[in-house]
Amino acid sequence: MIPPRLRLTQFRKVLAAALTATALVGAMTGAAFADPDRGGRYDNGARHDNGEHRGWGRDRGGDYGYRRGQRMGYNDWHNAPVVDYRARHLRQPRRGYEWREHNGHYVMVAIATGLIASVILGSH
Repeated sequence: MIPPRLRLTQFRKVLAAALTATALVGAMTGAAFADPDRGGRYDNGARHDNGEHRGWGRDRGGDYGYRRGQRMGYNDWHNAPVVDYRARHLRQPRRGYEWREHNGHYVMVAIATGLIASVILGSH
């Protein structure tokens, strides 16, 4: 007959092995269900659109006069320099927006989508 102390030690070993196996299976399951498009990296759920820049307007070039409510083109936005609103005496942009200078005008644009919230005419 096996002494009770020995049975308890064996039980602890089996329990430890079972818990370890459960932890490993749980870790591997998370990796198996990782989104292959994102490579398992966390990116706030944003998806890459293969250069299409969905949600942005079309690029119109440097001489176009944007208006409030329009969407600035992605490349137009990147080619327009960021404006220091304090130095230009402009109001502070709300969160998620920034001032850009485009064609001599100051344009407050949503960083994520290019939506224009405000346009202030400047001199050429």
